[in-house]
Amino acid sequence: MNKCICNKLNVSSFLKFLLLWIQVPDIKWADIGGLEQTKRELQEMVRYPIEHRGLFEKFGMQASRGVLFYGPPGCGKTLMAKAIANESGANFISVKGPELLNMWFGGSEANVRDLFDKARAASPCILFFDEMDSIARSRGGGGGGGSSETSDRVINQILSEIDGIGGGKTLFVIGATNRPDILDPGIMRPGRLDQLIYIPLPDVESRVAIFKANLRKSPIADDITFEQLAEVTEGFSGADITEICQRSAKNAIRDSIAAGIERQKRVDDGELTQEEADALPDSVPFITRTHFEASMSKARRSVTPDVVKQYDDFTAKIKQQWSTTGSSDTQYSIDDAAEEQRREDSILEGESDGDTAVM
Repeated sequence: MNKCICNKLNVSSFLKFLLLWIQVPDIKWADIGGLEQTKRELQEMVRYPIEHRGLFEKFGMQASRGVLFYGPPGCGKTLMAKAIANESGANFISVKGPELLNMWFGGSEANVRDLFDKARAASPCILFFDEMDSIARSRGGGGGGGSSETSDRVINQILSEIDGIGGGKTLFVIGATNRPDILDPGIMRPGRLDQLIYIPLPDVESRVAIFKANLRKSPIADDITFEQLAEVTEGFSGADITEICQRSAKNAIRDSIAAGIERQKRVDDGELTQEEADALPDSVPFITRTHFEASMSKARRSVTPDVVKQYDDFTAKIKQQWSTTGSSDTQYSIDDAAEEQRREDSILEGESDGDTAVM
């Protein structure tokens, strides 16, 4: 009895937490540099069903239920989910995988059910699962104690809820993970999170856009350009670049404060009057090349080449599994495919006739 009471209290606490986080984010596309192709794909998957429901009904198409973001950490997966919610005017619920787990039997599954109930009630809504790999690992993988059984029950409940999306409710599920290789294959089955979007390390153009997005409200000196900064940050993630920008701004603030202290000292020593000190030009009006160089001297790449290769290998494996032509560059033709099938059938029939003659 005591366990049941505690379980109800824990679920109730989770619901109170959840209600606080139903929101429309203030993140916009302008806050995210690069990833233009990903933005277009998300607009088609999320905004079109909300803004053009009539067209979906006309052509008899059901809206996609979800998408899975995967890629190195710090490349904008969470920001992307928030931005599409803002652009589509949908409510947004963000939950980290471990937040759903409960120590009591059945508590984790109850949290999942309540989460989807609240998301449906807040329709149109985007439900974002961060750290998806923590609750959606391959089932039957073993493990100490009851951890494996709990994980299996949670993923079963999530799959059941995704399958039950419908009834005119506009609910879109986005999952994000840094470890797509350990996810349960059922989560990526058609009709669930069947759209896999790889969010890689930013290329040069994307890095320029990230610097512009981070520094759009900052005064930048003419002795440095975004293109120069992008050239020297090859292999840096979006989070790494954001850290560089923040540290550069902090260096400028430090110099500005030091200049203010020096100016006030001259006033105290009688070298200047307060009016003369106030009339002096700003000694640090911009973030300069020096500030960026000081920041870059402490910069680090958080994603190693080995990690990038793992994601590239996974992407290539997925493309190979899902390819119908053997090459992504080959134009698919129904007539050619039918002819190929007929050739295969004739070969099989010939082999079958030969076996019969031998017997």
